[in-house]
Amino acid sequence: MQVPSYKDLLEAGVHFGHLKKKWNPKMAPYIFAERKGIHIIDLNKTRECLEEAGKVAKGLAKSGKKILFVATKKQARDIVSEAALAVGMPYVTDRWLGGMLTNFSTIHRSIKKMRRIDKMLQEGEALSMTKKERLKLSRERAKLEKVLGGIANMSRLPAAIFIVDIVHEHIA
Repeated sequence: MQVPSYKDLLEAGVHFGHLKKKWNPKMAPYIFAERKGIHIIDLNKTRECLEEAGKVAKGLAKSGKKILFVATKKQARDIVSEAALAVGMPYVTDRWLGGMLTNFSTIHRSIKKMRRIDKMLQEGEALSMTKKERLKLSRERAKLEKVLGGIANMSRLPAAIFIVDIVHEHIA
């Protein structure tokens, strides 16, 4: 994994922290300085942490384990889904369902239901149904695809989760 250069980190604004009055004391080792009431993050430590995270992710992927990518913010949805598809990992970009990890057996049943509907539509079993039933089935399939499409190939719980914005994704 290629770690971004200092210039890239500066251009992305990674060095800007929270207001001094809203800081978390556990962040003290990562704070470089304070300017105009805003903490400045130490980019050396940021790069070290990015390298470590990259090594862990690479090790998990190498051993065949899954990493679940979560980003429901509009700004990050497309980027995260494209990146997850490129590396063949599951992702959630629409809505985090409650119990997606803690009640995975129920989620897995919904994934199986989506596959069963796909099979019915492909094999032509839906042709024997009325138009209203087919429409209801296709709407249900679209709803399941919207929420579970990114994790449809996930057969067991992921080894790690990559969350884009932990504040926005507090439910996850």
